Amino acid sequence: QVQLVESGGGLVQAGGSLRLSCAASGLTFSSYSMGWFRRAPGKEREFVASIRRSGGSTYYADYADSVKGRFAISKDNAENTVYLQMNSLKPEDTAVYYCAAGVYRGTINPNYWGQGTQVTVSS
Repeated sequence: QVQLVESGGGLVQAGGSLRLSCAASGLTFSSYSMGWFRRAPGKEREFVASIRRSGGSTYYADYADSVKGRFAISKDNAENTVYLQMNSLKPEDTAVYYCAAGVYRGTINPNYWGQGTQVTVSS
């Protein structure tokens, strides 16, 4: 069965950095678009970033406006892992972060979800 396992969350001070990892198994990783979503306390789950292949070895990344310039998503097909590098973290980035695998149709449409990893940014 498909498994997406996130790691790398934790507690960090504002302005700090974290790198989240998502290890995938049970799917043809290179064929899937991958994404990160988050759910802050009392809020709906929201899109953070996604990465998709567009022919050959070209990849495109999309980001929510709130994280552009601070977060970077990357995909290692050899390791079946997707990463989210988070820099200049703010208290409003505090949330449970979820990895997703899916199909891109204008935006990523997740078929599979990880269990989530907590990120807490203190002020």
